[in-house]
Amino acid sequence: MTDEPSKLQSTDNAMVGRLMKEATITEEQARELIALIGYEWPSLLREARLLAKKR
Repeated sequence: MTDEPSKLQSTDNAMVGRLMKEATITEEQARELIALIGYEWPSLLREARLLAKKR
């Protein structure tokens, strides 16, 4: 058995943290964006910045 679920979780956590820091959004918002968009960083960052502006 491989450890792919733990790798995915690690990648997810790293992406959430990076998105929160760079776009100043909440963890919940970051996780929701990743669930909707996937791991496409430019798209995630664009949408996260739009969310941050709405506050």
